[in-house]
Amino acid sequence: MEMKNWKKALAMGVACTTIFGFSAVANASYALNPEVKDATPALMQAAQIGVLVNENPELQNMENKDAIVVMSFGTTFKETRQKTIEATVADIQAAHPDTKVVLAFTSHIIIDRIEAKEGIKIPTPEEALAQLKEEGYSRVALTSLDLFPGMEYAYDTAVFNLYKNDFKKMVMGTPLMYWMGQEEQRDDLTEFVKAVETQFPKRDADKEAILLMAHGTPHPSNAYYSVIQNRIDQLGLKNVFIYTVEGWPQLPDVMEKMKANGVKKVTLMPIMMVAGDHANNDMAGDEPDSHKSILKANGFEVNTYIHGLGENKAIRSLYVERANEAWDALEGTAQE
Repeated sequence: MEMKNWKKALAMGVACTTIFGFSAVANASYALNPEVKDATPALMQAAQIGVLVNENPELQNMENKDAIVVMSFGTTFKETRQKTIEATVADIQAAHPDTKVVLAFTSHIIIDRIEAKEGIKIPTPEEALAQLKEEGYSRVALTSLDLFPGMEYAYDTAVFNLYKNDFKKMVMGTPLMYWMGQEEQRDDLTEFVKAVETQFPKRDADKEAILLMAHGTPHPSNAYYSVIQNRIDQLGLKNVFIYTVEGWPQLPDVMEKMKANGVKKVTLMPIMMVAGDHANNDMAGDEPDSHKSILKANGFEVNTYIHGLGENKAIRSLYVERANEAWDALEGTAQE
């Protein structure tokens, strides 16, 4: 296998093969070496990277009727949901005013709790696609509000693979952070850090730190946090550290760095789509085991910034770009 020019590959796509009666195509920055003449279906599927595209030849006579499905984990915190998830969906809808845009949550527990508490039924991606099919939609662009390709994005990918042949054409975009600048690809992580930086408070960087609280995951994609920290350092953002609630690094890891750097004051800031339970309780709660309380007990002065990433216009703009990229693949108009 060999790397190809990203822009050309993204614009042209990679024609994979015809498998089990349908054409599997991926817009990707990765292409099989042309010497591979007998690639198996498994190899072709493994080579699909980036925006995924599938066309079902048996449905090509259907009239084009297009929709966008926005997939999010969701939250039961109504106020932050409106300011973050729903605001991002509204921005995507504004970019596609004549297209049906549907919000779907991947957390079945959150869906059930919202229905019980608010009387609102938000569909799962599977339910959203079933409804679109029933309404006669023939082409669907899936886009994700995930930060990077972890467990939730694996769910999204499974939905794509299970339902793609129910439609004339289906595409799925990438999460907020996917490409890392390798082999002439764009650097999503640097874009992300610059967008988050727009919400940083003014500070004395020699004495005041910003701690970015992420979720963390048992998935190997937890390694993205190390790359984010690398981009933070490359951009010269002194005493800005990322840590996780349920992964690595954790709060004790970054506290040692702050002490070594002589930091006295800290601003805690979540880098999650919404400011839900983790932000309000794990990070900023008054219980002795909250991050705020632990830092105070260790001699730090602590401020908290309790806003989800979806409240950041620069972040929402990046999500609109990801949705537009999926839409362009659906329309077959990806540009170099």
